[in-house]
Amino acid sequence: MSVLKIIFIILEVVLLFNLLIFVHELGHFLAARWRGLRIDRFAIWFGKPIWSTRINGVEYALGWIPAGGYVALPQMATMEAIEGKTESSDEPLPPVSATDKIIVAFAGPLFSFLLALVFAVVVMTVGRPVSESEVTTVIGYVVEGGPADQAGLKAGDRILEVDHKPVKKFGGMTDSITWAVVRSEGETVQVKVERDGETLEFFPRPTREETRFWQRKGLRQIQLAPAMSAKVAELYENGPAERAGIQTGDLITAIHGKPIHHYVAVADHIEAHPEEPVVLTIERTGRPFEVTVKPERPVEPADSTPKIGIVWDGRGQVALIYPGAIEQVRDSVRAMIETFGALLDRGSEISAQHLGGAVKIMEVYYRLFDSEEGWRLAIWFSVLLNVNLAVLNLLPIPVLDGGHILLAILEGIRRKPISHRTGNIIQTACAVVLIGFMLYIAVFDVQELPWKRAKEDAPPEIRFAPPSAEAH
Repeated sequence: MSVLKIIFIILEVVLLFNLLIFVHELGHFLAARWRGLRIDRFAIWFGKPIWSTRINGVEYALGWIPAGGYVALPQMATMEAIEGKTESSDEPLPPVSATDKIIVAFAGPLFSFLLALVFAVVVMTVGRPVSESEVTTVIGYVVEGGPADQAGLKAGDRILEVDHKPVKKFGGMTDSITWAVVRSEGETVQVKVERDGETLEFFPRPTREETRFWQRKGLRQIQLAPAMSAKVAELYENGPAERAGIQTGDLITAIHGKPIHHYVAVADHIEAHPEEPVVLTIERTGRPFEVTVKPERPVEPADSTPKIGIVWDGRGQVALIYPGAIEQVRDSVRAMIETFGALLDRGSEISAQHLGGAVKIMEVYYRLFDSEEGWRLAIWFSVLLNVNLAVLNLLPIPVLDGGHILLAILEGIRRKPISHRTGNIIQTACAVVLIGFMLYIAVFDVQELPWKRAKEDAPPEIRFAPPSAEAH
């Protein structure tokens, strides 16, 4: 990837991420203007400003800590430890009503929610790319010797239920196979499938990936993958597949006439029969035909096993879907509810360390922008992220918007405001805890950044010998 492309993607990520922050804080700003509150500063990012300007008595600033933003409102509970002192810090100001404080605090999450709806309308209009592996419940590949394999599950089985819950897709948060396995309890998990017109039940014993104490703990899995088309992404030069006439974009649908459900089936067959020609059924522009390919040993690396020289498209076939705006927002809210439910469930293996923070969000945006349909996927992800931002900020924790609302309600009940000193202590203490939690999550996020994975995911360096002169 060129340096310019990397820089461009990073700029896209930063701009979109900060748009989300800006709109949220704009809600607070406009509500404060409407209700007549004093506004000292509108800041994107925390910490001492590295840039600022003053317009009509309001300082607009960019902080040096890239983790959110704030509107400094001295008539509400302040966070001087994070926001820094402003010109009104020691100046007596007229009090504002609890109702005004609630309105101003609620406006930020409201604007985040409205932005989510705007993004959802855009997705509904331009579409969202979806790979077939995301929406199917058909098993494409079962890891040999893994829990699913030992229980008797097979490629081609259509999964109907997991842990006695109906499933509609393989991955994701709601109604998915992966999530149902993760949320299951007990030594085994029930999996109901349809196979050759019969309904069967299996009970694999989930396993977990071993991790070090400083890494995120592995979650339950039964080691299977969704069905997807074996689509050719690239061909190695001079490889058997290229010489046999296979082309980029071809779909391999069968081996020796037997249908396959995942491209791994091709590699497994060649590994089991390395010296035998393989008859592949190819589909190209809707027309099926057969091609016979003889595996060969590459000249590099020298210890390679026989191969046919294909790099597979890990997404399979991709289509655009046009989900309704309300449906997208509803699904995002459901995902949040599922997450909270898992965190609060004592029997669940999911804990706070499995959440993603700012580093993870930026990484996801980077990967989305780096893909073919990056801008569509980034807009779709922004729906979920804005709903998360709205809901999380409404939690009744001082320093969050929900905390401001809680303090305002208490003020209304007591009929007098909390003292400035007490409010500042509460806000600062909660801010320290929240920043500590964000750093805790960041430790796990940083370990999962893709700099190592990029090398692992890259096609191996393989070189086939050019055709000999006698072949011509």
